[in-house]
Amino acid sequence: MKFSGYNLNQKNILPNSPGVYKFFNEAQKLIYVGKAKSLKKRVASYFNKSSNINRKTLKLVSEIRYFDFTIVSSEFDALLLENNIIKEEQPKYNILLKDDKTFPYICVVNERFPRIITTRKLNKSKGEFFGPYSSVVAMNNVLELIRKLYTIRTCKLNLSENKINNGDFKVCLEYHIGNCLGPCEGLQTEDSYNQDISSARNILKGNLSVVKNHFAEAMNTYAGDLQFEKAQSVKEKIDLLEKFQSRSTVVNPKLSNISVFSIVSDEKNAFINFLSIHNGAITTAQTYEIKRALDESDEQILETVAFNLLREEGEIKKEIYSNIPFTIGDITASVPQIGDKNKLVKLSLRNALEFKKNKILSKPIHDKSILILEQLKKDLRLSELPKHIECFDNSNIQGTNPVASMVCFKNGKPSKKDYRHYNIKTVIGPDDFSSMKEVVGRRYKRLVEENQPLPQLIVIDGGKGQLSSACEALKAINLYGKIPIIGIAKKLEEIYYPEDQHPLHISKKSSSLMLLQRLRDEAHRFAITFHRNKRSKSSITNELTNIEGIGQKTYEQLISKFKSVKKLKMANKEALTEVVGASKANKIWKYLKQKKDA
Repeated sequence: MKFSGYNLNQKNILPNSPGVYKFFNEAQKLIYVGKAKSLKKRVASYFNKSSNINRKTLKLVSEIRYFDFTIVSSEFDALLLENNIIKEEQPKYNILLKDDKTFPYICVVNERFPRIITTRKLNKSKGEFFGPYSSVVAMNNVLELIRKLYTIRTCKLNLSENKINNGDFKVCLEYHIGNCLGPCEGLQTEDSYNQDISSARNILKGNLSVVKNHFAEAMNTYAGDLQFEKAQSVKEKIDLLEKFQSRSTVVNPKLSNISVFSIVSDEKNAFINFLSIHNGAITTAQTYEIKRALDESDEQILETVAFNLLREEGEIKKEIYSNIPFTIGDITASVPQIGDKNKLVKLSLRNALEFKKNKILSKPIHDKSILILEQLKKDLRLSELPKHIECFDNSNIQGTNPVASMVCFKNGKPSKKDYRHYNIKTVIGPDDFSSMKEVVGRRYKRLVEENQPLPQLIVIDGGKGQLSSACEALKAINLYGKIPIIGIAKKLEEIYYPEDQHPLHISKKSSSLMLLQRLRDEAHRFAITFHRNKRSKSSITNELTNIEGIGQKTYEQLISKFKSVKKLKMANKEALTEVVGASKANKIWKYLKQKKDA
């Protein structure tokens, strides 16, 4: 068949009408299908302001060579057509349900003396279907209740009137143990059997009150006729129903025929929970993981998934509730603020969040780190993922031996080869602000001069004062505004932005705040360790150089040989003599021995 699409130079032929558009690659293969209120505006959006769209969309745009479109009468029709094309063609850039298994149903089969069976194949010509059920366990619980209340046959015999009259069948074990009344031998009439099927249908629809009322009337009739054994048997069935209802009714019984959706998402995936409520009972509860293919909003993803799920249920209910508003045709999902419907949305959202958390925990460590960075990007409102973060801290005691440290995290993990120590060179006395300005300026001036990659986020250990000093350093080397920079204050774990007097508070349980705390603590540890070492080295230097005949040059020779103050203190006289001669070695050895013995 000849390809009938248009090339990209013909985009001006698109109308301002609702419809479905298709994108094709060089090989004229369909790679994306979308719907739009205005085909002209939506298609044009892919080719305008390309700097503001994500990499996946840029990748799609780079592959588009042709397009085609279909005009429809409404946005709802566009949604329906888009859904059908995606299911049939499965373009690689469209969102897909990862969990694409078929779900279990209960079917009342279209036949004489209908059977009630379970199946995963939805073929509505075969009978009346109920479901889908969220799990096989939930479905079997309902089926078990029906089998305890009614005598529904389980055999696959063709119970035509002629075959029953001809005596083609014999009752089986199910008849002898009381699970079947033997319609195969004409021992139960078709009307009696169909009454049981009708009651079973009410249970499958969630109309338990109808069934309970029917049993209550029967029990009272038997009791009035003094048939107490039969009355007790019916009472036991009522007890079974009430026990089942107490397990399944978790919301207000007045709420019926309601659908509830909730969505939580990150850059790559969306997690959608779906609850279906009938007569106060949650009959369907399922959570789905959706892979984002492009830059779909949560509303667009929810709209597509909700449409598919509700159509699979057989109807699009008039009452739909969600944690975000979305529209299917002429029905808009409401976001309830109070009452039982609000509790249902919160329940759904809690399930979606739990599912997302479990998915994160089950992923490899590398993926967990990236997810934490994605959360950090969202919390700090960054424009790109902060895979490279650098954090600064100062350390001094009353202005002595002032030092600073810089620690580097890459992909959410310490990159210790990139850690740096700084001796403060231009600041005299305990001035944390000026010290911070010096080390930040030195660090990034050097990176710029050496053409080294810059971080995606700078973290300053301190409040507004230290942050302002770091910003001055960035301004001096023309980097201010090009690298995101924040300050983190210790007491209340407040996050400060440049030129913003109001701090940001991230949830104490947030993984992104924990990452910032870890950065800050590591920078503090690294600075303190360096400061202690320097102070210790300074102390022994002063001590040795105060010995008559021992100067700075002699001390440097000793450190060059022994590498550390600790090894110098442990050296014997012969080892010292080899470095500085017998006279100086004797003086140093005596001094160190006296200090050790003191």
